[in-house]
Amino acid sequence: MLGGGLQGCCIALALANRGQDVVLFDRQSDILTRTAVANEGKVHLGWMYAADPSMSTARVMIEGALAFAPFLERHLGASPESFTTSEPAAYAVHRESQHGVCEVKAYFAALHSLIAEASAGRRDDYFGRDLSLAPRQWSDVESLAAFDPSDVLAVFDTPEVAIDPIELASRLRAAVVAHPRIDMRLEHEVESASENRDGVTVATRMGEARRKERFDHVVNALWDGRIALDRTMGRDPGRAWIHRLKYGVSFTWPENRPRPPSVTFISGPFGEVVSYPDMTTYLTWYPSCVLDYSRAIVPPTWATHPDEPFRSKVVDDTISSLGAIVRALRRIEPDGLQDLRVKGGTIVAWGETDIDDPESELHKRYEIGVHSWGRYHSVDPGKLTMAPFFAEICADRIARIG
Repeated sequence: MLGGGLQGCCIALALANRGQDVVLFDRQSDILTRTAVANEGKVHLGWMYAADPSMSTARVMIEGALAFAPFLERHLGASPESFTTSEPAAYAVHRESQHGVCEVKAYFAALHSLIAEASAGRRDDYFGRDLSLAPRQWSDVESLAAFDPSDVLAVFDTPEVAIDPIELASRLRAAVVAHPRIDMRLEHEVESASENRDGVTVATRMGEARRKERFDHVVNALWDGRIALDRTMGRDPGRAWIHRLKYGVSFTWPENRPRPPSVTFISGPFGEVVSYPDMTTYLTWYPSCVLDYSRAIVPPTWATHPDEPFRSKVVDDTISSLGAIVRALRRIEPDGLQDLRVKGGTIVAWGETDIDDPESELHKRYEIGVHSWGRYHSVDPGKLTMAPFFAEICADRIARIG
């Protein structure tokens, strides 16, 4: 198993619990420390993908979302209700949205039908949430109380939640470390993979020491290094990709202040607010939080925690930009916030342009999944939502091949 992020750890557990011995390589000193814990943790049901009218992205996300909690219960022995999830997300149509209110309403209606059909008989699979309810449009009075009407045209309630990524990583990490069939090789840089007659040979480096080992199967679950490693196997993607460095801001909401709703602004380069029941609040605003791009096969080693002055600029710009729209954020002073953190990581996606382009491939996330060539498997999860779903697919495929 190459990569100790969310996807790699999920596959490692799925394999080990099928009786397979797993060797897990990661270049960090611990697993699940970078991109896996540096996002909002949204378990997507497809609401943000109105730019894909084919509904292909929505169908993929629904499958992943309905597999997420059952995976945690199966492999961690934990009930879905034991995980911290956010308040359900409202979706707000921004005045500069790439899709008008009528278009969004039509997409939401079609999406709700897909979700209701897919979740029939699976009432508890999405963290015990009732997915049969249609999205409710807020009244003008409700919208005006929460948002500036010069920016928000319409707001819709959805059942979509985020899972606390730090808690998720902590519990997955404990399960991986404790599993007797998983051998972790930390601080190992994976340099190449090559096919041989009855398996795959992996070349790794730890410090100055280099080593080659043969395995029956190799799973490439690297995040920002996956495409480069595939190339060492002679597998070129044959398409453009883009790496983005994106940060998010989190803090403990001040006492005695009305909290903002969990809300995602669509469609375009906007952002969101995620409110957790423990008062943790996560913010991201696209123009403020996306600080770099790379089309190199391996992106730069971007910092998980930005240094000053970038850190303060991300915080100030994010809070002020969202505060212009979300009324509850208008009187928040960054200097007085408790547990203030700025954390980020690499986002890997297909395409040449960013989400400010309505035709960008970033709006369509269905060409992802498990790609196998013999005993070598490369997994592109696309979004956090999909990692458990693809883990089971990958583990089943390896078990069948033997």
